[in-house]
Amino acid sequence: MFGKTLRDDPSEAELDSHRLMLKSGFISQIGSGVYSYLPLGWKSLRKIEQIIREELDAIDGQELRMPALQPSDLWEKSGRFQVFGDTLFNFNDRRGNTMVMAPTHEEVLTSMVKANVFSYRDLPLLLYQIQTKFRDEERPRGGLLRVREFDMKDAYSFHVDEQGLDKTYNEMIGAYKRIYERCGLEVIMVEADSGAIGGKASHEFMALSDVGEDTVIMCESCDYAANEEKAAFDKSIENMFANEFVEEIHTPNVKTIEALGEFLNINSSQTLKSVMYDSDGELVLACLRGDLEINETKLKNFLKSNELLVASDDSLSRHSIVAGYVSPVGLHGIKIVVDDSLVETGGFVAGANKPDYHIKNVVFNRDFNSSNIVDIAKANDGYKCTCGGELETRRGIEVGHVFKLGSKYSEVFEASFLDEEGKRGTIQMGCYGIGVGRLLAAVIEQNNDDFGMVLPVSISPFKVWLTALNIDDEQINKTSFEVYEKLRSLKIEVLFDDRDESAGVKFKDADLVGVPYRVVISTRNLKEGVVEIKERSNPDAVKIPVGKIQQFFENEICD
Repeated sequence: MFGKTLRDDPSEAELDSHRLMLKSGFISQIGSGVYSYLPLGWKSLRKIEQIIREELDAIDGQELRMPALQPSDLWEKSGRFQVFGDTLFNFNDRRGNTMVMAPTHEEVLTSMVKANVFSYRDLPLLLYQIQTKFRDEERPRGGLLRVREFDMKDAYSFHVDEQGLDKTYNEMIGAYKRIYERCGLEVIMVEADSGAIGGKASHEFMALSDVGEDTVIMCESCDYAANEEKAAFDKSIENMFANEFVEEIHTPNVKTIEALGEFLNINSSQTLKSVMYDSDGELVLACLRGDLEINETKLKNFLKSNELLVASDDSLSRHSIVAGYVSPVGLHGIKIVVDDSLVETGGFVAGANKPDYHIKNVVFNRDFNSSNIVDIAKANDGYKCTCGGELETRRGIEVGHVFKLGSKYSEVFEASFLDEEGKRGTIQMGCYGIGVGRLLAAVIEQNNDDFGMVLPVSISPFKVWLTALNIDDEQINKTSFEVYEKLRSLKIEVLFDDRDESAGVKFKDADLVGVPYRVVISTRNLKEGVVEIKERSNPDAVKIPVGKIQQFFENEICD
């Protein structure tokens, strides 16, 4: 077996999965965010891939293979060359053409479908691949959780209408749930932001874990769950003031919501928060209730921005906007986005758009207005769910994402079909991704103890770790090979530990790698005519007559 286990924890390891995969010889780091899979890790990865294939084939998926290297023209056409920005690996070839190392394959496959689908009879289609992807992550971390080169299952579906898309979308959700269950991973499905992929709707599958990069908002009373970037909540409060006229008040050097509340002895919910942003070179004012935070992902999606930044003081001064005292009241020539928390209530204290002054009793649609009314608020721990329950935040590892793309790519690439009446229709699309290496890491994060990994039978590189103690002993040697061949005849994968090492070293390595069953053949056991079998997840071992070992594993693994 190529690769060595390590006695000490790797100093560069940040998370349990990272530490254990390095320590057990599953992976080897080549550079920042770049890893080799050694034989043990590769066997586990291939088993995950096979589970994915079986579940996608069961819902009529067809596997294909697309190139990782793509001409940038495709990405320019879809507009995603700019959207992905620095995350997109690209270079010029010897002919001066810009090429992309693909992070995903919507462009390529939509172009292929355009060339091969002509009639409604050619649809629906579900096409998938398991292939290496490339993303120039700014901060690779956590071993296989965030890397720059990774294996991903990406699938794409094509339909004559939204009903067909919905059907496959739900079938894919069912397939994903079966994949995770077979891999021994506990997940929840959450509403999600579609990000750079785009589309009408999307859901993520999260493995709850304290080391996850994503924040999940969950309700304790209903089954609501959403990514922090998408989560909604109940913002209702009682009106603070009667419908009085606007009144200007002197607030010297009071520039923050906190300072304003302290100066006027009011709650932050009685204030109007206004933040000026630069959206692709255009100034935009975002407004919401003062006790809430702006969710910049929601705002960016609404504005369809490629880049959204808080406006600099220099930018504000060029437009004669007073930092710390800006509000939508009396502001002209600036796009105003209003959170829906301001619509049903009123009487806020807001900036007066001049130094050292605020105005009170501000009411939406009387003192300012905007047609851009949208949810741009960030949900937080303890907020109220729309069902009346309380929201809580959890950390999660994203292990899958499904999208309803609609016609986003098919319109750009003119992928269409002729219907039964000979009329041309636009193909409706979905896309569905699973990071295979990240899934393996998430399983290890959920399945480990103080001694190492505790891998499910379904994805463990071997099912049995056969440990021969004192292998030079003729009887030990003979019995060990007999057991080895018996288990192999049952199609059970066995790692035969015949090293000249102590029992302690062999037992520690077996626990570290996390193979589900350890079989120990020793002089003492053979004197009793038995072998010792220990399940990795059980602290107690059992002794089985040598002649019964085949029957034992037929019942345990082969059923």
